[in-house]
Amino acid sequence: MKKRIAIIGAGPAGLTAAYLLAKDGQSVTVFEKDPQYVGGISRTESYKGFHFDIGGHRFFSKSKEVEDFWTEILGDEMLERPRSSRIYYNHKFFSYPLVAFEALNKLGIIESGLCVLSYLKAKVFPIKNPTNFEDWVTNQFGKRLFNIFFKTYTEKVWGIPCKEISADWAAQRIKGLSLSSAIWNALFKPSKKAGDKDKVIKTLIDSFRYPKQGPGMMWEVCAEKAKANGMTLEMNCGVQQIALKDGKWSVQTNHKGNFGDFDYVLSSAPMRELVASVVPAFPQPVLHAASSLGYRDFLTVVLICRDEDAFSDNWIYIHDPSVKVGRVQNFKSWSPYMVPDPAMACYGLEYFCFEGDGLWASSDETLIALGKKEIEKIGLTKGSAVVDGYVVRQPKAYPVYDQDYKEHVENIRQAIKAYPGLYLVGRNGMHKYNNQDHSMMTAMLAAQNIIAGKEVYDLWEVNEDAEYHEGGNRGEEKVAGRMVPGKV
Repeated sequence: MKKRIAIIGAGPAGLTAAYLLAKDGQSVTVFEKDPQYVGGISRTESYKGFHFDIGGHRFFSKSKEVEDFWTEILGDEMLERPRSSRIYYNHKFFSYPLVAFEALNKLGIIESGLCVLSYLKAKVFPIKNPTNFEDWVTNQFGKRLFNIFFKTYTEKVWGIPCKEISADWAAQRIKGLSLSSAIWNALFKPSKKAGDKDKVIKTLIDSFRYPKQGPGMMWEVCAEKAKANGMTLEMNCGVQQIALKDGKWSVQTNHKGNFGDFDYVLSSAPMRELVASVVPAFPQPVLHAASSLGYRDFLTVVLICRDEDAFSDNWIYIHDPSVKVGRVQNFKSWSPYMVPDPAMACYGLEYFCFEGDGLWASSDETLIALGKKEIEKIGLTKGSAVVDGYVVRQPKAYPVYDQDYKEHVENIRQAIKAYPGLYLVGRNGMHKYNNQDHSMMTAMLAAQNIIAGKEVYDLWEVNEDAEYHEGGNRGEEKVAGRMVPGKV
């Protein structure tokens, strides 16, 4: 029997599920609050023919299912791109991943020696049971390298001290990487062999795929293919309430009224907002847990410049406390198709902030002037080379991993079980800051559960590498790095 599914959010998770469900013949309606763009934070915006990401989005996954999905949607429209990134620290640029002798040379003999001694101290006297970001990274790299290459940038991103950030953040984002592994990779770069993809540390990859006109191209084409299979896409349609009555879900929207009679709801909306919108309401402790979840917002100042001081980096991390910018994207290096005129360049200066604070509330003109001043101070181009600018604000870009987030999420996760047919998927939906392949895998498994008509997969068992880990006696067997149906 055909099932009716409502999907909240047309980002990577929402559209992955929508495409797979519509392809299977299910009745799917997607609600997206943006009036123009699909893709969520993985969208690509445009201005006067220039295209730019909301952040940077590499298309690389250890999951064959995810890689095959990307190929199925875009095929030859995906480019193979070299990865090039650096760190700006103390008026110098350092290759990232680390190039050992370059780093030693630029830090200087004395500083390098102190960093090595600090690292050895951390190995001999590690901090036991590290619970926060600072202690976890110190164990991996030593206190001195933490202060040089992690502290400033991380506190720019999150707006809180590193001691207040959960160690989970570090364990996910720099999994498997330490000073020794970075140096080993720099000195003895491993050759590529079949099957090595499962072993590579994501932080150290040297190439990735990328859609010709940015990540939004993937999701625009995905949406069109899903619509061709019968999906309905409601744009400019924010969801205000979802209600469960007699085993069926209804969805109340801000502009287009009520939609009803859904068997399932998949939500990639921020967990804090979703929980508050559910009827019948969650118990008060669960509502409190949801309202306690934090988010970090950011904005991108896009500078369109004459390409006078070309640099090849995809992005540069700015570890300099004298400027507010946290990262600089070079969209022409992501794909030459992003820039319509080869004589021009398009840079994105990313500023991390909280929605409503002074930076967020600044006028576009003020922010563009700040971007011009700071990109010249860093030395990437002259302010006089800038011919135009544009500003994009992105609320709730990052779910915050503070010291209490895990307990709040677990309370919500358990409470959701009382609402049959409701699935949380994706980054903000699960309050889990991972890459888009993780978001996609949670959506793939939710779609398979719906098609099967039973809980075959526990979506919370997807790890940061988009791999499914069997939980208990119910689940899947993992064979050759893939998921295959197991006994339930």
